[in-house]
Amino acid sequence: MKKLKLISLLLVLTIVFSFTLTGCKKDELKTVKLIEVTHSLFYTPQYVAITQGFFEEEGLKIDLINGKGADKCMTALLSGEADIAFMGPEASVYVYNKSKEDYAINFAQLTQKDGSFLVGREPDPNFTFDKLKGKTVIGGRKGGMPEMTLEYVLKKNGLDLEKDVTVRTDIQFDVMAGAFIGGEGDYVALFEPVAASLEKEGKGYVVASIGKEGGYIPYTCYCTTKSNIEKDADMVQKFTNAIYKGMLWVQNHSVEEIAKAVKPQFPDTDDEVLIALINRYKDQDTWKPDLILTEEGLNHMMDIMELAGELDKRADYDKIVTTKFAEKSMKTVKLK
Repeated sequence: MKKLKLISLLLVLTIVFSFTLTGCKKDELKTVKLIEVTHSLFYTPQYVAITQGFFEEEGLKIDLINGKGADKCMTALLSGEADIAFMGPEASVYVYNKSKEDYAINFAQLTQKDGSFLVGREPDPNFTFDKLKGKTVIGGRKGGMPEMTLEYVLKKNGLDLEKDVTVRTDIQFDVMAGAFIGGEGDYVALFEPVAASLEKEGKGYVVASIGKEGGYIPYTCYCTTKSNIEKDADMVQKFTNAIYKGMLWVQNHSVEEIAKAVKPQFPDTDDEVLIALINRYKDQDTWKPDLILTEEGLNHMMDIMELAGELDKRADYDKIVTTKFAEKSMKTVKLK
């Protein structure tokens, strides 16, 4: 009987000790406030990094915030409400050109295509861009990457924005779908899974991929302030490591496995829809095979900004981009 009591006591102590260690380990995680431009399957590798515990492996805990627009993300970053912002690098160009001392620096690139889809009011499997003549498209905030890329694609397809088509820039990014459902515009550019939800409800139909039409663009990057990099480069490196793990994981798993991994981030989206949408993004080569934002890529993005009439002065690549964190991750990180 005494022996049994001793064994029970040892078991209890082992369990308590185990919980204590686990609790301590969780307490040691550094919280990083990450603000994303929108919550979309377009950013699948990021959500994989979260759900698969890659940030925890690096000693980080992510507090994810939906910024609902690049302008709001940048405001949060510069005010200290966020540690890292995830959005188009055009925002960092605007900030740098305002001669701010503590400007934003891009340290990792995730996407290399536009992630939006053109949605119409009727199914149109034979859609061509000349069908937009005389129509109105809800395009997003003026000067934002989605709206500028849309303009780039329309011009590339021979449309004159002064005569042929009206692009509305007066509707906030996060209410574009609602405005379209409410009767505004003939077409709207939407990210997933929002576009798919309209299709499911019979309120809109994807007719074209802006990403496929637009080609390579350094579309979405992670940035932080110059002062954050100076004060906490270790945090930035660990964050970059986790993101790269997420990218490698996506490259080495099936679409079904990826859908299962991101499901906690999109609990209201059907599994079949998740699979279809991830396939849609993979097919158009959305995710960059590495993390490097190149000078050529940044210059191409600034070409698009100039074409849209939104850029008076080009930003210096060496000032608003650093590749040291991405380079180190790609050399040292391996999935277990």
